[in-house]
Amino acid sequence: MPKAALFNTEGVRIGEVELRDDVFGVPVNEHVLHQAVVRHLANRRAGTAATKTRGEVQGTGRKPWRQKGTGRARVGSIRSPLWRGGGIVFGPQPRSYRQAMPRKMRRLALKSALSARANEGAMIVIEDIQLPEPKTKEAIKLLQSLDAVSNALIVTGREMPLVERATRNIPGVRLTMAERLNTYDVLLADKLVLTREALDKIEEVLGNA
Repeated sequence: MPKAALFNTEGVRIGEVELRDDVFGVPVNEHVLHQAVVRHLANRRAGTAATKTRGEVQGTGRKPWRQKGTGRARVGSIRSPLWRGGGIVFGPQPRSYRQAMPRKMRRLALKSALSARANEGAMIVIEDIQLPEPKTKEAIKLLQSLDAVSNALIVTGREMPLVERATRNIPGVRLTMAERLNTYDVLLADKLVLTREALDKIEEVLGNA
């Protein structure tokens, strides 16, 4: 059964906590992980890139010069794609990049990512996050005691606006709730800091999936 280091609210290690095998001890499925990351990044795309066709660019519809007798190539419109300032052929148009993924696959990808972090010893469980003041220096002090100052993902079980205010200015440190946890964020972080409440919620949701 996988285990993670357990810390109290002051950042002092008090032991270990056992993690559920069916959530943090599953075989890592790299194919599903890759698909989940590609889907996450695709769904973040705005899809607003757009170019104008020859019917949308500014310009007159008048023929620049007569068809014959000038010695120049025949031209019907200055909005032709061949001309500078003309329309764009097959350019990007607004579209959706969203990708669908079955819920079972999404949950398998998240469990694979969590299992990978647990196997690496990169997961920390803390009883609760209680800062003397909602200040960045207090959050840094706590994270230093957890050895998770750089590139860490803090997962809470509920909204914690004071903790969010204290951590939002720390480079590489991100805060999320257990219900919003996703595969990409787990893989992106070097250290996962879970509150006991967040751990219980994750195991409750993913344990029977």
